[in-house]
Amino acid sequence: MKISQFKSALQLAKPDANPQFLLSNGLPVGAHYHITEIGLILKNYIDCGGVLRQERKASMQLWLANDTDHRLSTKKLLDIIEKSEGLFGLKDEELEVEFQGQTIETYGLSIQDFGFQFMAKKTTCLAPDHCGISDEHLPLEMQKKSTVCAPNSGCC
Repeated sequence: MKISQFKSALQLAKPDANPQFLLSNGLPVGAHYHITEIGLILKNYIDCGGVLRQERKASMQLWLANDTDHRLSTKKLLDIIEKSEGLFGLKDEELEVEFQGQTIETYGLSIQDFGFQFMAKKTTCLAPDHCGISDEHLPLEMQKKSTVCAPNSGCC
């Protein structure tokens, strides 16, 4: 989800509402969460095919303390985001969420009727043709789809 999509969804809520989040397994994040940081992450790297790459992402960290009376309003969260946009020159980057699980876990977000849900992220090979990984060993979503129908395959 892009920062603009996140902000648009927040702007539909009442200013004093407490934005709700669900973990990727469907369990709710306690309403007393804190936003401990919002920032810009720059990643410069080389993939296994030798291509230099750069990523820009926005990161927002949610944290639960023992102060169960704490509530963050929609207006306060929007104010924090807008301040970070100015300070860090955030454009409309993808927004990642960090949350304490077994370790610091990183998620994407999706908009739901109730608020936002953490979406599991996956790694992938960025240059499978350079790694020597044959098509049949790639995850299904990365396999090249044939545009030619095999005889008796039922696709034609």
